[in-house]
Amino acid sequence: MLPLLFQGQVALFALIIVALIISLTFHEFGHAFTAKCFGDDTAERMGRLTLNPVAHIDPMGLMMVVLIGFGFAKPVPTNPRNYNSIWAQLMVAAAGPLANLLIAVVAWNLYRYGLQAGWEGFLNPSADRFFSILVGINLLLMVFNLIPLGPLDGHYILPYFLPKPLAQRYTVLNDRYGGWFFLGLVLLSILGLPIFSAVFRFAMGLLPYITFV
Repeated sequence: MLPLLFQGQVALFALIIVALIISLTFHEFGHAFTAKCFGDDTAERMGRLTLNPVAHIDPMGLMMVVLIGFGFAKPVPTNPRNYNSIWAQLMVAAAGPLANLLIAVVAWNLYRYGLQAGWEGFLNPSADRFFSILVGINLLLMVFNLIPLGPLDGHYILPYFLPKPLAQRYTVLNDRYGGWFFLGLVLLSILGLPIFSAVFRFAMGLLPYITFV
């Protein structure tokens, strides 16, 4: 993203940052809200059950996005001992990606409806750019966080779909090596291997399936 500033594309840079902050905020809020629904108020007590971006955005994580195109938000604290259902871990983990999917669906179809209805604000090229960026980021965050590696949400979700012995073995292996393997993928992507660009292409390929207007 940093090259955008050097190229003088300040407006585009700002749109990406705003869309990213919105997307990460809803993602983390989804985790916090669902944890609360399943009996764990840890996130709420720590001020994370909010849509205030200040509570969720990690300055270093956001800076990394600017510098290398990859970053993170503050993880939502949870205490699984407070959960009131065996499905809680699955639902809390899935809530973040689902929040991103919801934003993508609503934003994309609202924009298309606004265009068809001739809403003046939606006819501006800047609106097209912003909604395209917002939808793209949210689809990317959804797919990316479903990868079952390291700290990503997918590593909480996958064990629910595996036989118990395999799920236990996967959990042990991911705890030991998942973070390192994930970091290796990030480094390879930075060095030019199109790993995450392939994830982005897959995410954008979902666009026809969320188009209802």
